[in-house]
Amino acid sequence: MAKERGRKLIASNRKARHDYFIEDTFEAGLVLMGTEVKSLRMGRASLIDGYATERDGELWLEGVHIPEYLQGNWTNHTARRRRKLLLHRDEIAKLISKSRDSGHTIVPLSLYFKDGRAKVELALAKGKKHYDKRQALRERQDHREAERAMTHRTER
Repeated sequence: MAKERGRKLIASNRKARHDYFIEDTFEAGLVLMGTEVKSLRMGRASLIDGYATERDGELWLEGVHIPEYLQGNWTNHTARRRRKLLLHRDEIAKLISKSRDSGHTIVPLSLYFKDGRAKVELALAKGKKHYDKRQALRERQDHREAERAMTHRTER
């Protein structure tokens, strides 16, 4: 069998970019069971309620939903179990120290296969206030209107 190359997106958390200011991103590996990998290869996962926590000096991904593998048997995994994140020691230390600051959290942005291995893109994020979300929405809408006006002007 040929080895897989490139990046294949499984799931992305678009709401995270709306709800948080993204300060820094990290790529981490995941410790998964066999049936979880098979379920991910079918393209089934949800990062909506996901977050990372620290426990005994390690980072764990919680709240990510990987549904049970349909052809699995008694060895099947539970859908929302805690999964260990694989990062370098200095990255873990940086994430833990920053996440202890008030308002900071670690959220998953995307889940993908990179050269056949499951990876998750983590973000060190700070929560947005309601008025920040409205401001971002307004800026995006103004940018869209400006683009429309420019394309309409160049068509004539």
